[in-house]
Amino acid sequence: MAVHTTLPYRFFLSIALLSITAVSEPTDLTTELVSLRSSSESGVIRLNDVSKFITSVATPRPYSLIIFFNSIDLNSNPLQNFRREFGFVSASFIANNNNRSDVTNKLFFCEIDSSDSESFHRFGIQSLPQICLVDPSMENLRHHERGMMEEADVDGTAESVAEFVESRTKLTVGPIHRPPLLSKTQIGVIASLIAISAPFLIKKFLKGETFLHDSRFWQYGAVLVYFFSVSGTMHNIINSIPMYLRDPEDSNRLVFFYEEPEIQLGAEALSVGLLYTGVGLLLAYVTDALVRVRNVNEQRVAMVLVMVVSFLAVKRVVYLNNWKTGYQIQMYWPSSWQ
Repeated sequence: MAVHTTLPYRFFLSIALLSITAVSEPTDLTTELVSLRSSSESGVIRLNDVSKFITSVATPRPYSLIIFFNSIDLNSNPLQNFRREFGFVSASFIANNNNRSDVTNKLFFCEIDSSDSESFHRFGIQSLPQICLVDPSMENLRHHERGMMEEADVDGTAESVAEFVESRTKLTVGPIHRPPLLSKTQIGVIASLIAISAPFLIKKFLKGETFLHDSRFWQYGAVLVYFFSVSGTMHNIINSIPMYLRDPEDSNRLVFFYEEPEIQLGAEALSVGLLYTGVGLLLAYVTDALVRVRNVNEQRVAMVLVMVVSFLAVKRVVYLNNWKTGYQIQMYWPSSWQ
């Protein structure tokens, strides 16, 4: 009788222990993730074991992982700058939801380096940068495409990552907290220097010996205003136009000129603005300085050089316009020349 009584007891005890283990394992993993996050300065976890926190855990998991795929060996400044922006999102998410473990423990920011080739292969990562959100219900990593951040949204800013996180997880990241440009010590030193030099600067200003009284300062300033005007800098700032894009086929290659009329990168605008400014300065030289040269031969040589350089600059602008828009500028010659 003792044997028959003990067997059912042991059977139900085993079932209970398995149930407790199955329930407590995700909780233990969450605790471990919290511990790993607290040991990181920005809260980004270096994920070295994908199977432990993803594939070996029954779905739905009590947490989501947003993973930044990085390559330290790549030595790419744009990639590392994006990684730093990703860290700002992680730190801001923790700071804005402080003392709310019910929120912060639902999402963990992670990083996988290219040295972990097995993880890269599991996620099918072939180019960088890539960001993937592993939600609680994702069972097979081969279906990771649904959690990948769209390439068009990867613009290298923390705001784009925060928008992606909020749209997919329904969690609030909050405002992005970036470190100040100057530390309190640097601000104190600058304030002290200003306070010490203020009497001397005021004295020079009253005597008319500052750069504000120098006409060359205003000349250079006028050239800069002209350059920023013809290069469309204000338009680029208002619309947050990127200076360049990454080649989708080769992440190490940067694209500065984009062959589409709908998109104009910052590098394109600055290049064309530089050509315009060069032609404008040459015209200013001809009308203001060259006319004062007494030697006629020198005037002629300088005028020919100005015309050649201006022609090449304008020709380059026309070429870029034709290449980008496909619109050919028609030339209209006098009827007597035809």
